[in-house]
Amino acid sequence: MKHLRSLLIALVALTGAACSSSKTHHVKELKAGKDYLITIHTDFGEMKAVLYNETPKHKENFLHLIDTGYFDQTIFHRIIKDFMIQGGELNKDQKQFEEVDYRIDAEFHKPYFHKKGALAAARMGDHVNPERRSSGAQFYIVQGKKLTEKELTTDVQELFNYYSRMLSQPEYKTLQKEMIELQKKRDFEAIQARVLESREKVEKEFGISFGKEIPADRLKGYVAEGGAPHLDDQYTVFGQVVEGLDIIDKIASQETAKPNDRPVEEIKMTMTVEQISKKKIKKLYGIDL
Repeated sequence: MKHLRSLLIALVALTGAACSSSKTHHVKELKAGKDYLITIHTDFGEMKAVLYNETPKHKENFLHLIDTGYFDQTIFHRIIKDFMIQGGELNKDQKQFEEVDYRIDAEFHKPYFHKKGALAAARMGDHVNPERRSSGAQFYIVQGKKLTEKELTTDVQELFNYYSRMLSQPEYKTLQKEMIELQKKRDFEAIQARVLESREKVEKEFGISFGKEIPADRLKGYVAEGGAPHLDDQYTVFGQVVEGLDIIDKIASQETAKPNDRPVEEIKMTMTVEQISKKKIKKLYGIDL
């Protein structure tokens, strides 16, 4: 039940060809009203990203951290395959570098969602952060997975809850045993498929619907590109990786250690930035800022 597992993991995991340029910009030159191409350099290759003008607080903060060299001291410290790669934590050699301790007001915008390559801000959980304010430095980049239209338009978690209730009834004893065996085998794909196939039956059993609406652009994007829709409208998406999506896959495939999904081998990064026009961004990447 990979979708359900990702949904639960997310609550824990996130609480807490343009040419590249080596030109260094100074803080006074980095203006939120201008447009920039961010390059994230890693040992696995480069990822290039643009920042959205409709999330000005996050954009200005991210540019400031790049300009001051903060991210050059950090690592990708949490990785969950088919979900996301999270960065912004100081590496073990840079503990003398001061951690940022501020938060940024949430900036949710409907056009920006958690498709593959989405650049978003990590944050503390709702129980201590009901305003859903973002971490000052920690961010994540979505890898996610491709989803079917049926998965996207079904409240899978709620369906699973009622499906479990249905299986507790005596007449479903055989089906219950089959599901237990699938759980023992950790065959999450088969479990989710079984639950989705049973939607109409469960709806009839309890007289309720498990359908949910999803905007057409998001539905199209998630089916075509994949992503992590269960995070939408809960975490601020403030940019998009426009080159190097394969680098996300390479990083997400690295070996990690429990319980914090930390890479066994430290994955360092540096970042550079170059100013670029909206016209050129549109021409190169098809994105309107």
